[in-house]
Amino acid sequence: MKVLVIGGGPAGLYFAISMKRRDPGHDVTVVERNRADDTFGWGVVLSDETLANMAANDPESEAKVRANFAYWDDIAVVHAGHRTVSSGHGFCGIGRKQLLMDLQNRARDLGVDLRFETQAPPIDDAMAAYDLVVAADGLNSGVRSALAEHFRPEVDLRRNKFVWLGTRQKFDDAFTFIFEKTEHGWIWAHAYQFDADTATFIVECAPETWQAFGFETMSKEENATVLERIFAKYLGGHPLMSNAGHIRGSAWLSFPRVLCETWHWKNVVLLGDASATAHFSIGSGTKLGLESAIALAGFLNDGSEMEVAFRRYQEDRRLDVLRLQSAARNSTEWFEEVERYLDLDPVQFNYSLLTRSQRISHENLRLRDSKWLRGAEDWFQARAGGNAGHVPMFAPFHLRGMRLKNRVVVSPMAQYKAVDGCPTDWHFAHYAERAKGGAGLIYTEMTCPSPEGRITPGCPGLYAPEHEAAWKRLVDFVHAETDAKICCQIGHSGRKGSTQLGWEEMDAPLKAGNWPTMSASPLRWSPANPAPKEMDRADMDRVKAEFVAATLMAARAGFDMIELHAAHGYLISSFISPKSNVRSDTYGGNLENRMRYPLEVFRAMRAAWPEAKPMSVRISANDWVGDVGVTPEEAVAIARAFTDAGADIIDVSAGQTSTEARPVYGRMFQTPFSDRIRNEAGIATMAVGNITEPDHVNSILMAGRADLVCLARPHLADPYWTLHAGIALGDDAGGWPLPYLAGRDQARRLAERARELEQV
Repeated sequence: MKVLVIGGGPAGLYFAISMKRRDPGHDVTVVERNRADDTFGWGVVLSDETLANMAANDPESEAKVRANFAYWDDIAVVHAGHRTVSSGHGFCGIGRKQLLMDLQNRARDLGVDLRFETQAPPIDDAMAAYDLVVAADGLNSGVRSALAEHFRPEVDLRRNKFVWLGTRQKFDDAFTFIFEKTEHGWIWAHAYQFDADTATFIVECAPETWQAFGFETMSKEENATVLERIFAKYLGGHPLMSNAGHIRGSAWLSFPRVLCETWHWKNVVLLGDASATAHFSIGSGTKLGLESAIALAGFLNDGSEMEVAFRRYQEDRRLDVLRLQSAARNSTEWFEEVERYLDLDPVQFNYSLLTRSQRISHENLRLRDSKWLRGAEDWFQARAGGNAGHVPMFAPFHLRGMRLKNRVVVSPMAQYKAVDGCPTDWHFAHYAERAKGGAGLIYTEMTCPSPEGRITPGCPGLYAPEHEAAWKRLVDFVHAETDAKICCQIGHSGRKGSTQLGWEEMDAPLKAGNWPTMSASPLRWSPANPAPKEMDRADMDRVKAEFVAATLMAARAGFDMIELHAAHGYLISSFISPKSNVRSDTYGGNLENRMRYPLEVFRAMRAAWPEAKPMSVRISANDWVGDVGVTPEEAVAIARAFTDAGADIIDVSAGQTSTEARPVYGRMFQTPFSDRIRNEAGIATMAVGNITEPDHVNSILMAGRADLVCLARPHLADPYWTLHAGIALGDDAGGWPLPYLAGRDQARRLAERARELEQV
């Protein structure tokens, strides 16, 4: 095969090596417009996994590369006058120039034709002259641009500014993050050693800080003076250097996140940063390129037709790339919003930084550095008024006069088993089991203040004496037999009411016996649903009174807490979201007007609810419809408004407000909204949404992303989820019911035996 590789970076060179290794008969040419010893950036970070893949693919080049690696195990975080060090992270770095020289030498040994200071031919000419054209020409790929209609790239230019520098100052004991507060805002450095004499020193800041300093209009010398002054105490008198020597050759950049819909067309294929990029803050761009080079060469040499090989290459690599890009996006966004975390205690800030990408979990940190993590957990417990030796999920939490024994919450989960709004024995058994299961707080499903406020005929209410009596029976049991607290979520279905049971056709009208619905505006939930009545002032007064009556019933029933359901497109939510509220009066339009009625209802409920008992509000923090709906930024203002009105904690959900929503799913996918509200507005929050493991709960709490963590489906599958989590973690803080202690002891023995077998 006659092959042209456009781009002489690590991915292009390693692909050429991999092709010649598989078949020396391939005629492989690499063209690179720069000189052989030109390089952009300083050090390259690779994982042990990537090195192992390189060793299996070409032991000779891996040995050369490994011989020049600098290794370090620690991460140091310098913040607020503290230097926090954790271990067990296992990084290795090599100078980009050294890596290129090693790969160039290996390619020459294998007979690759390397042509530097050579422009690639026009893509049409290249496609005609070569059997295969590999575009490894970087994140600003000319080939990708020329064939954009076929590759369909998505380029997202990230907001922060950064400059990639080097220094002779030693950072050989740890990968070091340095955060410095300046007169114009925070600025920080990512620093790591990559050879005996030189370290990478990437400086990053928000665009507002960059503009305030005037870096864009400064001369190179002025840039150098400012940055060396800011980081003087860490540089030991050494200057900052660009590729050309001193910083005078440097340039500030914004990182482009690139992902192409298709990676190949005819006989052209994209490789490395040309097809997808990963932000430098997780140090995996070169890793992606090298591993993709191995995969592409493998598929092209297994006897498959080229088109088949290309498809298999994209299918094989795309999932890994997307997974890494997801982690990189999380890390990028953390640094873009880092100023919201900089007031955290150094212990929590360090934890937040280490887990920012979600690739490192709580228990993974324990494997890396158990001593540091145990100290962090004890710090968390001390702040919460708990006891040392327990994981964060077993720390107590206080809201007004209510003390929760731990931070685990059983989310509201509709059961559709009520009869005429009255809870039945099903509800008693369902909630009683989960109260015995170890969680600190359990929620009822949405409980409705009127018959018309129900979602379905199977939804429970608080509008008749028999409802109050049934709920009181349950609450009395929970208080007598468990140490859990119980919250009643009160909500009105609005335009999503009069629909079928959850296991029938969700959100579809009843086949018979529909009742009239109402909403902020006369907009159908979907074409299949009837148009609701637009609420007038009389409707608002009546419904508000129904919410107050339900609140008084909840108080008499003995609930420890109530929550106003202002999310998911139900009645109160329909006023908040501009997708469902198109009113032209004082209850529509801007956010202040849209919040007017929800706050009226909340204040009336708060006034009727005992002062010593807490009250929460569930909100949808993102309509998932872009700027035409509630956005995460607007959610902060919504949370502030409810908090100013007396809410003690915000239950942060998202979506379900519009059939046009396009949510971005994933594990803990709604937690960032809780994180933003908590750390930007200083408001207590609950995190919800695809949280399934104790690891998730502990990492959310330890990083300060929420104060309580809600799990729904895990508690449907296992009412005793919290107790079982405690056993799995070797933490006895779950609080087993006395009649079940024999079961607890057996579970402990089985868990200990399983751990012993794992160590064999």
